[in-house]
Amino acid sequence: MKLPLYQIDAFTKKVFGGNPAAVCILNDWLATDLMQRIAQENNLAETAFIVQKNNTFELRWFTPETEVDLCGHATLASAYVLFNYHNHTEKTIRFYSPRSGALTVEKESEGLMTMDFPSDELIVLQNNTEIIGAIGLTPQKTIKGKTDYLLIYNSQEEIEKINPNFHLLDQLDCRGVIVSAPGTTVDFVSRFFAPQCGIPEDPVTGSAHTTMTPYWSKILGKTVLSTKQLSKRGGDLQCEYLGERVKISGYAVPYLIGEINI
Repeated sequence: MKLPLYQIDAFTKKVFGGNPAAVCILNDWLATDLMQRIAQENNLAETAFIVQKNNTFELRWFTPETEVDLCGHATLASAYVLFNYHNHTEKTIRFYSPRSGALTVEKESEGLMTMDFPSDELIVLQNNTEIIGAIGLTPQKTIKGKTDYLLIYNSQEEIEKINPNFHLLDQLDCRGVIVSAPGTTVDFVSRFFAPQCGIPEDPVTGSAHTTMTPYWSKILGKTVLSTKQLSKRGGDLQCEYLGERVKISGYAVPYLIGEINI
């Protein structure tokens, strides 16, 4: 069986920037273990699988290690593929995730796309010695979302210098750990570590911004925020807090169009 495969760099305007995702368009769902093996073979942070059902596109995401509840950059990459290679002429793409419900991506001007995701629910915790030991720097605040911890720091410089212990991170009770602080040229900056998912440091993490946006919106007193993820590849996003929903905007560019044989 031959399947089309697209590799798209998301949250960037240039190839080799942002976060690469594979997108696989299916006529019908494959077995879950087969999709997991394809994701493992691709060895990218995420592989997205799409099946069209009437006017909605069902969407699932896999890291090399596991299926995940929500992935921003692979959703943006999926929308890019549908808009540019599968003749989707409407301005909005309606996705449905079995794990996260209804999601939409809207085509804006000059290639910008805006995702509409559910906001995370945040619980402020006491600082955790195990998390601090794994990250190597004590935060101002420790916050728990649905799947990740969010650690708040004072400055962008602190975020840039963090050098985590990935062995210790792999033992925490979470999908990943977000570290964030006010930015020098944007409203806030971040990095994201998820070794349990096979991703030591994710280049750009759309889903993490459903956690950070509610927090920084309240701290900074504004609903529209600019942000940058400070990975080696780097990524730029604009976020808007709408209460129960978060809008996340960014660009994407194609890197590879091919075919897989299974």
